Amino acid sequence: MKPFRYHRPENVTEAVTMLADAPHGAYLVGGTDLDDLMRLDVASPDLLVDVRCLTSDRVEELPDGGLRIGASVPARELAADPRLRQRYPLLTEALSAGAPDRARNAATTGGDLLHRTRCAFFQDVTSGCNKREPGSGCAARERHHPELAILGGSPACAATHPSDMAVAMTALDAVVRTQRPDGERTIPLTALHRLPGDEPERDTVLEHGELIIAVDLPPPAFTNSRYRRVRAEASYSVAPASVAAALEVTDGVVRDVRIALGGVAPKPWRATVAESALRGAPATQASIRNAATAELAAAQPLPGNAFMVPLVRTTMIATLLELAEDETAAPAAVVVGAGTPPPL
Repeated sequence: MKPFRYHRPENVTEAVTMLADAPHGAYLVGGTDLDDLMRLDVASPDLLVDVRCLTSDRVEELPDGGLRIGASVPARELAADPRLRQRYPLLTEALSAGAPDRARNAATTGGDLLHRTRCAFFQDVTSGCNKREPGSGCAARERHHPELAILGGSPACAATHPSDMAVAMTALDAVVRTQRPDGERTIPLTALHRLPGDEPERDTVLEHGELIIAVDLPPPAFTNSRYRRVRAEASYSVAPASVAAALEVTDGVVRDVRIALGGVAPKPWRATVAESALRGAPATQASIRNAATAELAAAQPLPGNAFMVPLVRTTMIATLLELAEDETAAPAAVVVGAGTPPPL
């Protein structure tokens, strides 16, 4: 680990100004991600700006019935919040499925949204990685495919985004509030993360020094929602695929739907094609299957991860069918054999 300077500013404005003037600096939030990357020499900031006590660590009511989650709220406390459990069970399920207790104790809301990819080649400084070192190539595409993206990747990078919380919040139409030197701005969570294109080193649309201060959840619009996480073993490893879905059915017709996918793209993937296909359609297996197939028509799997297309399609279908058929809760995680789709 290389030497670095450490500073604890008095307020958010000081923190933002300080980091904006330090091109190679970084914020210290929960540290669950940055600490590992620094130990691996993947990240080597020359300045750490500690913001752990600057942003809110509380969940507050909004006038419209939504909730504002402070960026410093620990994932453990967020998962246990009774308002979240009652109004947004989808998010509670994702938080419970996504990390072991020791990680939830330290991880924060703002930090979790900015988790770097867990691609093995990104973390291996001896391998080429355009995300870590632009222009060095992508060793993952050349040698290892099972955990790479099937949607939204580019020739420069096909690493996937690891956050379960971000997938659930994407389905809930959350809005991120940030602070910049020139003031605050709001960013829909669907627009926070970016696809790699030819700049895979840029994970988000945030400017250097821009700080997430809170996340706003809109008033709950669905009573029936689910987060399903498929993984190859009973562990808290990165899920090969996950589906966050909320469905409203009236008289057998889909009135509204929200779907987001995890583990399939460089960002939480909002399944807008499937949503459009389902709205106004009968809530039948045929309609749901057609919608899932339409969403994955643009998939471009690599030689080692073609199994992901039927895996994700089957998981989408199973999740949406459960929502359409009953209002009872289902387990947040499904453990299946490696590469084996869950049964319908």
